[in-house]
Formats: sequence, C-alpha cells, structure tokens
Amino acid sequence: MNEGADALPLAELQAFAAVAEARSFRQAAARLGVSSSALSHSLRALEARLGLRLLNRTTRSVAPTEAGARVLASLAPALAEIRHAVDDAVTQAHTPQGRLRLSAPRAAAELALLPLVTGFLAAHPRMAVEVAGDDALVDIVAAGFDAGVRYGESLQADIVALPLGAPQGFVIVAAPAYLTAHGTPATPAELARHRCIRQRFPSGRVYAWQLARGGEALEVQVQGPLTLSDGALGLQAAEAGLGLAYVHTAYAAPALAAGRLVQVLADWTPPAEQLYLYYPGRRLQPAGLQAFIEWVRGHAPGRVQA
Repeated sequence: MNEGADALPLAELQAFAAVAEARSFRQAAARLGVSSSALSHSLRALEARLGLRLLNRTTRSVAPTEAGARVLASLAPALAEIRHAVDDAVTQAHTPQGRLRLSAPRAAAELALLPLVTGFLAAHPRMAVEVAGDDALVDIVAAGFDAGVRYGESLQADIVALPLGAPQGFVIVAAPAYLTAHGTPATPAELARHRCIRQRFPSGRVYAWQLARGGEALEVQVQGPLTLSDGALGLQAAEAGLGLAYVHTAYAAPALAAGRLVQVLADWTPPAEQLYLYYPGRRLQPAGLQAFIEWVRGHAPGRVQA
C-alpha cells in the first residue's frame, strides 16, 4: 500500500463510500451536499494516495473494483459507527441526558450542592450526576469534571462563576462541659490558651481561623491536640468535649439549639462566604450542564445563613 494510506482524510473515505454505495456520482454528490466534480476530484485523490483503483467508471455507470468492494465492506460499518457517535453526541448536546460530574468541598457538597442535585435529578430523569467531595483545590478541566464548587476567594480569573445558594457562615463552638473546665475565651488572643480542634487540608496546610469584628479582620493559627481533615468530624469532637471547633453554622445549628454546644466569640463571627458554581466557559455547553446551571439559577435558596 502507498505510504499516503497512513494519513487518509476522512472526507475522501466518506466520498468513496457514498459513490460506491449509490453507484452514481450525481446521487452521492446530492447526498453529501457537494458538486459531482468535487466528488470526482476527491476520489481521484484517494486512489492516488493508495496507488489503487477503487472504482470503475464509464459515462453511464460506476461500480467498485474488486479491491474497492473489499475496502467498502470494512469501511461502511466504521463510517456508520462514526455517524452514530456524532449523532449521539449532538443529541446529548441538545437534550439533558448522560452524566454530569461535579467537584466540591465536602461541606459545600452536603450543605449546598446535594439539595439542588436532588431536585435536578427529579426534574431530569435522563441525567446522572456524580459529586466528588474533595477539600483539595481541583483543576476541574484536567480532572474531567464538568463544573465545580468553591468559595469566591479561590476562583480563577478565566472561569465563569454563578452564586450557589446562600452564603455559608462559620462559628466557634464548644461543649458546655469544656467551657466549665477551661473557661470561655473573651478575645481572639485567649484562643492561644485553649485546646482547639484544627483542620488540615489535602495540600498539607492547616486552616487558620478567620475572625472579624467591625472593620478588623484576623487570621488565628490555633493550636490543639487534635487535627482532622473534615469539619463534620470537628463538630463531633467538640460535642465530645475535646476543645473548641471552627465549623459551618449549618453543621452546628442543631447542636446549638439542643444545648449540646455553645457559641463563643460571637462578636468576632466572620462574614458569611459565598459559594459559587464554576465552569470553563459559556460557549457550546453540553445540554446537561446548561440545564443544571438554569436549575441553580431558579432553585438555589437566597437566605443568608448567618
């Protein structure tokens, strides 16, 4: 076979198959939406690449040669599969169906994302959603995600972001028994003498507690005997009396209402932080992602969780 066969243009193969199946340049040209002369040129180019005659032509008829018939027998199913794959992709691009992969910090996935996903799946039964809870900063494009969820300060400049639900607040809490034994801190400086439950991110960084009052903002790198990788575990540790924990307000609300935990340094509670759904761009989005974006716009709650 000619060396040119190593890089055969798909258009030339499609042209050959169309003519061989129709046994007519005119009918094949009409099907492909090109001129008969352009089709004839493509066939001559393909035969020259292969060094092989694929079609016998007369002024009245066209038929595959023996070699052309063998090529067509293998080529036709392959082209049919390609057409099917393209048709399927186009259908999915215009109809919400298939799988949507989302990356989110674990707390954000539980508190903000999953309630929206539940309603979305009920409204779009042909969709499937995969939510990966990961507190690491994930490159959603490199990791194969359609979209992600992050707080605003960690968003890249070249992505599109949409507010996701109500801003999320944080509180410092402790069990009544711990405060009875160790006292209640009245200022951020007094955290230094308390047992604090810390959180380490997948990057290895230990989270510094964010505090704010009026126009003053602080980052406090607390110390303590217990370091965890999950805020929900920190809440459990605080309820067990192991120390002070810095947790999502929504996580702590039931225990605060029941008296199992007490909020401390309430006047230093930082402003609630806005979560965002973010994705690589606006152009030619898959229908499933576009439908989820519209669902978030229409159904994300707007109340601030203080």
